[in-house]
Amino acid sequence: MKTLGVSYDVGRFLGRNWRPIFDPVVVRRELEIIRDDLHCTAVRLCARDIARLEAAGEIALELGLEVWYSPELWNKSPRRTLAYLELAAQSAERLHARGEGRVVFCLGSELTLFMRGIIPGSSLLGRVRKFRKHPDRYRDATKLNDFLESAVARVRHHFHGPLTYAALVWEDVDWTPFDIVGVDHYRDARIKDRYVELLQPKFESGKPVVVTEFGMRSYVGAESSGTLGFGVVNIPTMILHKLPLIGRVVRVRLKGHQVRDETLQAREIDETLLILDDAGVEGAFVCSFTDYLAPADDDPRYDLDMSALSLVKYTPGRQGRTYPDLEWEPKESFRAVSQFYSGHAR
Repeated sequence: MKTLGVSYDVGRFLGRNWRPIFDPVVVRRELEIIRDDLHCTAVRLCARDIARLEAAGEIALELGLEVWYSPELWNKSPRRTLAYLELAAQSAERLHARGEGRVVFCLGSELTLFMRGIIPGSSLLGRVRKFRKHPDRYRDATKLNDFLESAVARVRHHFHGPLTYAALVWEDVDWTPFDIVGVDHYRDARIKDRYVELLQPKFESGKPVVVTEFGMRSYVGAESSGTLGFGVVNIPTMILHKLPLIGRVVRVRLKGHQVRDETLQAREIDETLLILDDAGVEGAFVCSFTDYLAPADDDPRYDLDMSALSLVKYTPGRQGRTYPDLEWEPKESFRAVSQFYSGHAR
């Protein structure tokens, strides 16, 4: 693999900002670790806020990383999404001009579900439920490809670097106007025996194929429980926690009785990287580096990190042992990715 990457959240937004505090000093330090210790050659920067994306992109380029610029305006109409992507393209072009060709623009992710207007429904969960109930009804990609065609035209007017799109593995995207085929492709028990088979059609365009997102959670059974997509956070407690008064006494907790298993997460990610490398992909991005909404806790009921896809364990208020200037500690998966990438760096 040429592109050895990790997804890095600088402010995704769905319901609330997934990175409430954007501190450029912390961002620079984490990106240094991503380059030096995780041995990444590329970072996929994900956020809604365009200013954050550009600021983080400048730092990443200074550090010699390839930037996959991934603006995400989730749960809005196609019209608003197009206007947003056009603004993002202007920002990405400023980075591209400085980055000597080291910027890739990712034109959305999983839009059949994350954008309104393709599957009926005002919320992501509502659209997911409709798709699960009637998958064949919503597999037609005509609306998606019409949107992508318009989006590519608008983005290319401003951005002159390579374009990709982070597709669901079952989205039948017309890759003609793109430079790179991108696919979010998670490997759990339901598709383990078909993981590479499902990926094969993506090679038919003859263009480089990059897995733009994959990963694993760190609790016993995460690979086979069917909850890889959304995790095991107790949603009612999350909703109550966000309320002004009651939120002070209600803590977000996990469903059921989960048991931490960092070894499982590390093993599954390592195996997937080996499989993808053998399959001939151009690159892959592990999801994700940090999750600042999923702090670890000594009480397993509230250890939200178990449900996170992150390679590091967030410990608010406690300095890490490995990196005392940061409030997180690398998990076993961090070391597994580091070892794989260091052995494949060119």
